[in-house]
Amino acid sequence: MDDRSRRRPRWAALFASLGLVAALGLVPAAPAAAASEAPANASADDYGGGWSCDSGFREAAGRCEAVEIPQNAFATLRPYSRGWQCMRGFREVDHARCEPVAVPENGYLDDSGEDWACERGYLADGAACVEIAVPENGYLTDDGRAPGWACDRGNRVRGDRCEPIVVPTNGYLSGLRSGPGWVCERGYIAKGDACVAVKVPENGYFVDVGYGDAWKCLRGYRSNGHACLKLELPENAHIDRSGNDWECDPPYRRRGSGCEATSRGQ
Repeated sequence: MDDRSRRRPRWAALFASLGLVAALGLVPAAPAAAASEAPANASADDYGGGWSCDSGFREAAGRCEAVEIPQNAFATLRPYSRGWQCMRGFREVDHARCEPVAVPENGYLDDSGEDWACERGYLADGAACVEIAVPENGYLTDDGRAPGWACDRGNRVRGDRCEPIVVPTNGYLSGLRSGPGWVCERGYIAKGDACVAVKVPENGYFVDVGYGDAWKCLRGYRSNGHACLKLELPENAHIDRSGNDWECDPPYRRRGSGCEATSRGQ
């Protein structure tokens, strides 16, 4: 090998290597075809190789068609739906036009801008806002539903009025909407429109309930009308769980007023 062969430039070796790669079919594939060009009235996306229609246009069969915006509406940037929205104070009709919201006297546009609500002190009645007639001993509520008022404490609704609650002696207001509107103090029980003192018999105690006798016998006693009678335990018996009756010790069983032994096999 002569001196010129030894001094062959490195780029020559590089070209020779590339020629070998090409011969072996190892040449890298060409870049994929670029995404299709954006149609008129569209702009290429910043990433992904796609495109989106410009504002005022929407995609249809690969094209960007102009959105027909009705009067009192504006174009939206959403690529779906109609591509327009009614201005505040107008509502969409038949998916084709925007008509003004007719706000009645004593009403106002709500947050949506597409409907109305009544001012405080008024209720919607059809297409109007009607003043709420608050009765004596009543006040306005904020729930927006009829009748739009409630009664002050100590009164209850009677038709379109607030009627005072008559609390009997030894009673107090309950604050409940159901019932008479009052309950009796401890130690008393409701009888009609009055609070009657509970008469607790000897060997009994008061029970804070709103029904029945409102008293119970002590353990070892049983109720007999308006009295508490001492339990008489028969032989082979003990006071039961209630404390006001008895039961037989096993293996005895109750028979009448006594306890009898059970026979074998029973």
